[in-house]
Amino acid sequence: MNTNGKTQKTKILLTGTTGYIGGRLRRTLEEQAIPVRCMTRRPEFLRPRVSPTTEVVRGDVADLDSLRIALEGIETAFYLVHSMESNGDFEESDRIGSSNFAQAAKECGVRRIIYLGGLGHGEDLSSHLSSRQEVGEILRNSGIPTIELRASIVIGSGSLSFEMIRALVNELPVMITPRWVYVKAQPIAIEDVISYLVESMEIPLEKSEVFEIGGADQVSYAQIMHEYARQRGLKRLIIPVPVLTLRLSSLWLGLVTPIYARTGRKLIDSVRNETVVNDDRALRVFSVRPRGIGGAIRRALINEDQEFAETRWSDALSSKGYTSPYGGKFGARLVDSRSRYIDVSPAEAFRPIQRIGGDTGWYYANWLWTLRGFLDLLVGGVGIRRGRRHPEEIAPGDTIDFWRVESVQPNRLLRLFAEMKTSGRAWLQFEVEKSGEGSTIRQTAVFDPSGLTGLLYWYALYGIHHFVFSGMLRNICQAAEEGVNKVHSGVNLQKVQAKKP
Repeated sequence: MNTNGKTQKTKILLTGTTGYIGGRLRRTLEEQAIPVRCMTRRPEFLRPRVSPTTEVVRGDVADLDSLRIALEGIETAFYLVHSMESNGDFEESDRIGSSNFAQAAKECGVRRIIYLGGLGHGEDLSSHLSSRQEVGEILRNSGIPTIELRASIVIGSGSLSFEMIRALVNELPVMITPRWVYVKAQPIAIEDVISYLVESMEIPLEKSEVFEIGGADQVSYAQIMHEYARQRGLKRLIIPVPVLTLRLSSLWLGLVTPIYARTGRKLIDSVRNETVVNDDRALRVFSVRPRGIGGAIRRALINEDQEFAETRWSDALSSKGYTSPYGGKFGARLVDSRSRYIDVSPAEAFRPIQRIGGDTGWYYANWLWTLRGFLDLLVGGVGIRRGRRHPEEIAPGDTIDFWRVESVQPNRLLRLFAEMKTSGRAWLQFEVEKSGEGSTIRQTAVFDPSGLTGLLYWYALYGIHHFVFSGMLRNICQAAEEGVNKVHSGVNLQKVQAKKP
């Protein structure tokens, strides 16, 4: 922060950077080359993930002194902190945190605060929505011009509401639901929320303002679930019943979704209130034109695929704390992942992977692969008869039996997408990385199930998959080692022949 004894001005402070919204906003600011300082309680966890130009400082909204340090030299501060997942009194925690932040920001000469709160109107607001709006009021009363954006459900891969909806729709063909599934909301795509937040840094502001933001459609949770099911090709029956209390609803969510009952209870307590836009002034002040629910869900699914495509499984599995050597779950996807070290170079390790399929076969239980291809033909699929274009060369878009090459990086990565008939989407991925004097091959099978049928398909065949995939990786490694030995033997033979008179 200090250059030649002077304080270097840093314009942006971002709080909540390890959260869903804050993490997305940080990446957007970095992509736009906007200098940003991130405040977090655990900077050692965040530093490896940020851009080299992003500053990371330790800070806690409960610690006024740490806030003064984090806010030094700041012109615009994003307040994206809330305590919904805390064990204690989250309203009091949010009250103390926002009051401390407002005081420190005033002392440090901050010129603008931007806060993302929650939509909701009337006297009978849930404790969660009431607390979010109280935080906005505390920040606005700081004397610092504050923009409070009030949003409804945020739709995006990884958001709490979207993950709840997806889990319910994927796993339950028939849903017996509480009445709150028909309460109106105005969901907004995560991309549109981020656009509003970024533009909030630049719009003219003389005094504090509250803007209600929402997507193009006013819909219920039931309609959101039906739209998600439609885009995933699923048919779902929703039956609301009046007997599910708040506590029973939260426990029910805890059983059938990844959401903890504690968080689920606060979320349900919020969705009993309508969260729709009553004041559309944001559409006149901002240039953002939010998409509808169909577009928001479509973007969430596309982003999820992109995040999956960029995943390095050697990092992702260890960071998620899987105890099984064969993986487990990655979001909604089911994963079978295993690795093996071999004493050859990455190029030599990748050579048998590059030749997989076609006349080479699948290195283990080829008769099972042939049977699977025959069964695929019987149900109108492509079968295994397509083979491959070239026995050695491979490129994105090529077909390999009933797979299509989705991505290939020489001597490093091969990802195949399944074009066989199945109850979901499937990928087979191979990664090779240098490890000491040799290489590690990681082989990962990923399945994105289509509803309950897809889940039953995966678990019914898991024993066969374990048998085939473990044998396949073992034989790929053996083929790589044998290929190296053959090369070495050939070189030695040539040396012997060269010495002969």
